[in-house]
Amino acid sequence: MIGCVSLSLVSGCTRESSRTTKVTVTGEANLKAQPDAAVIVFSVVTQDPQALNAQQENARKSDAVIHAVQDSAGSNTEIKTSDYSLHPQYDYRYNKLPKIIGYDARNTVSVTMTDLNGVGKVIDAASSAGANSVERVSFVLRENSPARGQTLASATEQAMSKAQAIAQAMGGRVLRVIEEHESVPNRTGEPDFPGRAAEALADSEINASKQTVTTPVEAGSLNVRSQVQLIVEIEARN
Repeated sequence: MIGCVSLSLVSGCTRESSRTTKVTVTGEANLKAQPDAAVIVFSVVTQDPQALNAQQENARKSDAVIHAVQDSAGSNTEIKTSDYSLHPQYDYRYNKLPKIIGYDARNTVSVTMTDLNGVGKVIDAASSAGANSVERVSFVLRENSPARGQTLASATEQAMSKAQAIAQAMGGRVLRVIEEHESVPNRTGEPDFPGRAAEALADSEINASKQTVTTPVEAGSLNVRSQVQLIVEIEARN
């Protein structure tokens, strides 16, 4: 009788033990989307033997360019100076010390606009007002774009599915998400046209004497990619 009681007590005290562990999982999502904004970067470059003259001439032309862009770009447009420089120009001759022969002033302006159909018009307006270097045209997605939220949600779901699969294989469950890290490798997407707008601008200037031509710029579609890394705590059964 005593032996039966002892066995019963041992059986009642036996429990299935568990342990917790941390697992890192990643999820990634890609989709094609239409851009909702354009970024145009152009510069006003002036040169003069005197630094003050180069600076003043640049200021005059830059002011004209900014006003021209404001008139042609319409509302929902952000215009800002992204870089400014004033550098001496040197004459390097053999066996002689460099000699300053002039100054180069450069004012770089960045324009962010939502009217994608007006990009060519803005480039033409800036060029006519004095901008002599179009350095980049990018078509982007803004931070609040639905496409960004969609890829982020899909990447998170994929990461959680991986975590749940690991937990099930270990005979346990996901307790909680400890950390979450978001990575957006391609925040602006493609395409990006460095120099191509300048080439189109040059072509339109060549034909300007024959007819009025607006610089052709096509947006195309963007490849939107989001990546999420989760650190989750899993309860595993022994």
